[in-house]
Amino acid sequence: MSPRKIMTMKDEPCPVARGVDVVGDRWSLLIVRDAFDGMRRFGDFQRSLGVARNILSDRLRKLVDAGILATKAASDGSAYQEYVLTAKGESLFAVVLALRQWGERHLFAPGERHSLLVDKQSGQPVPLMSPRDADGVELAPEATEVRKLA
Repeated sequence: MSPRKIMTMKDEPCPVARGVDVVGDRWSLLIVRDAFDGMRRFGDFQRSLGVARNILSDRLRKLVDAGILATKAASDGSAYQEYVLTAKGESLFAVVLALRQWGERHLFAPGERHSLLVDKQSGQPVPLMSPRDADGVELAPEATEVRKLA
């Protein structure tokens, strides 16, 4: 009998699986959401999320290790450190926005209170995201396919 190779997510050929491995747990994605909302300090994340200190510490470390967040000295000159989104972390904006818009559409009753993301300049809600083809036509799931690359 040959030994079975144990695949880790970093060996997984699927980009969705690798992405979920990095930010797919509840706390990691909510930390990223809060970072987009301007949170930078451990205590601010903890108050916002209500997560145990050890779990928050672990998720922040993993996000730093993955290059999604970076640590820097506190902007107010205090002894604290702050967590800031890197360019890699900022590129998760579309992911957070897609989840937000899906949640707004499917997880709230009509008239139920929820938050809304707006364009700071216009004050208007951010338009609904949708994938488009090269000509700008909206793509339905059945119009796409996954192709394995060598």
